[in-house]
Amino acid sequence: MSRIGNNPITIPEGVTVDIQPTQIHVKGKLGELTQEYSEVEIKIDDNIITILRSSEKKSVKSKHGLYRALIANMIEGVSNGFTKELELVGVGYRASNQGQKLDLALGFSHNILLDIAPEIKIETVSEKGKNPIVKLTSHDKQLVGFVAAKIRSFRKPEPYKGKGIKFVGEQIRRKAGKSA
Repeated sequence: MSRIGNNPITIPEGVTVDIQPTQIHVKGKLGELTQEYSEVEIKIDDNIITILRSSEKKSVKSKHGLYRALIANMIEGVSNGFTKELELVGVGYRASNQGQKLDLALGFSHNILLDIAPEIKIETVSEKGKNPIVKLTSHDKQLVGFVAAKIRSFRKPEPYKGKGIKFVGEQIRRKAGKSA
């Protein structure tokens, strides 16, 4: 029995949900998202969405909780949005943006220029004496996570000094260096 799949989803004010036989469209103040689905049934009663299984097959059971989580993330995204913050830890590591272009100086011979999708709002914060922070905000949770993971992959945090790009609040497992 899927505990996540059985949880109902409440639709907040200002969010409209349109269900077709194979797609669900969610529209809110921050944007519009579409998700295809199969092997489950979606019902709306008094601003509450419930996801029902069509059978007890293993593939249907696995999709039951998946689609419930995806729909809940869509509704959360178009009403509140999602934010990921990345911190650049290291001497000389800098970040700046011009519109949708992110410019990262990460100790390589050339800066990394990255074009960010137009659905994502990007902001860089650089204060003297503190590590630069890159803030990504969007209504699409999957897209924000993907772009944040892509940025982090340029310089993953290393365990000896902790240098690299990490999520704000992420704990890096540290190792002891050489013993003399």
